[in-house]
Amino acid sequence: MGIDQVDNYLDAHRAQFEEELKALIRIPSVSAQPTHSDDVRKAAEFVRDNLRSIGVPADLIETPGHPIVYGERLDAPGKPTVLIYGHYDVQPPEPLEPWLSPPFEPTIREGNLFARGATDDKGQMFTHLKAVEAWLKTVGQLPVNVKFLIEGEEEVGGANLENYVSLNKAKLACDVAVISDTSQFAPGIPAITYGLRGLAYFELLVEGANIDLHSGTYGGAVANPLNALCQMIASLKDGDGRIQIAGFYDDVRPLEDWERQAWAKLPFDEAMYQKGLGVIGLFGEKGFSTLERSWARPTCDVHGLWGGYSGPGPKTVLPRKAGAKLSFRLVPNQDPKRVAELLKAHLKAVCPPGVTYELIEQHGAPAALVEVDTPAARAASKAIEASFGTPPVFMRGGGSIPVVGLIKTQLGVDTLLLGWGQEDDNLHGPNEKFCLADFHLGIKASAHLLAELAR
Repeated sequence: MGIDQVDNYLDAHRAQFEEELKALIRIPSVSAQPTHSDDVRKAAEFVRDNLRSIGVPADLIETPGHPIVYGERLDAPGKPTVLIYGHYDVQPPEPLEPWLSPPFEPTIREGNLFARGATDDKGQMFTHLKAVEAWLKTVGQLPVNVKFLIEGEEEVGGANLENYVSLNKAKLACDVAVISDTSQFAPGIPAITYGLRGLAYFELLVEGANIDLHSGTYGGAVANPLNALCQMIASLKDGDGRIQIAGFYDDVRPLEDWERQAWAKLPFDEAMYQKGLGVIGLFGEKGFSTLERSWARPTCDVHGLWGGYSGPGPKTVLPRKAGAKLSFRLVPNQDPKRVAELLKAHLKAVCPPGVTYELIEQHGAPAALVEVDTPAARAASKAIEASFGTPPVFMRGGGSIPVVGLIKTQLGVDTLLLGWGQEDDNLHGPNEKFCLADFHLGIKASAHLLAELAR
């Protein structure tokens, strides 16, 4: 009887849920930009107030940065405790030119809600608040105990959340964690993500002379930092896409046979994938399929290059400095700190004469891998099938969610990664979107998950 009441409530309040989500999205909570600090706090207050309004006592936890929203409803004795994590901060919307509508003015086109934060992560996080609301507004209590942990610094590394979790293990103790910040496999094919790649991010700075130099006067006699930088970066991979750092693959966990077989059966069309991206061909490490490369093999990529002159017309200059931003996506068993040490040794060996360099370590996180045959995973499968009408597939994701590893190491529990978004939602890019049908299906799946976990 209880779940039927919940489902009826969800159907009756679809429009209300959409308007509330739009109100949250209109707050430009860009955690990376100091000019939006007040907006980030407004978003935190919105989430806190919404939790309170639905019957979950909640407060702001102050940090040296942006606040954490914490709320709990613990009135189901003897039942499991579920920790629901999400984040209310968003990526910067720039560049603004490609946006078809203002990034912080939610706009509906063809059933999709377009705005920054729509899918990453306001829309997906909000599904869990509305699921809890439906239970409390109809049945009056939850079938399980629930704790909400919603942060405002996920997009800038989450250092303050890491500190908070490590100091509050007893307060945050739970039986399972739930995060919705991933995607479905494809439209109409919901998924449970059981693995994520990790990350090791760096900035490489190369310096030559103490001033910019005329290339005619000094070219050929003095090392060019840009040339040196390109040479060092080129040494990181061979022509087949294999990383050339000694020892890099030593800790890489190979794919299981069942994974390769299961992924090969997924309805993935490489030709359509290529066409959708507008590229003339696909490229990656030999011996692996596109899905295997994307989900379970390590990578090395350059994200930015700077140095010298890039304005209109020519300028023949040897720049004094040059730099690059680069990262490695890591797979299970790889340690970001060990990768950093291996990279340092490699750069020392390949650095050309005549220049010096500095390697700056940015944030990093290990890969995450959880078991797929557990009571919690089976409960999630039933809940998703009840909502979407089809059982989920099991997949890995190519991105990184450092909090998954944090929850495992500090709280000792696995995380259910239940993504309601789509791969083409353009998270972090212009025209980010979230399918409204998936938004409501996600709410229903979350509501059913609470009932299934109680069983």
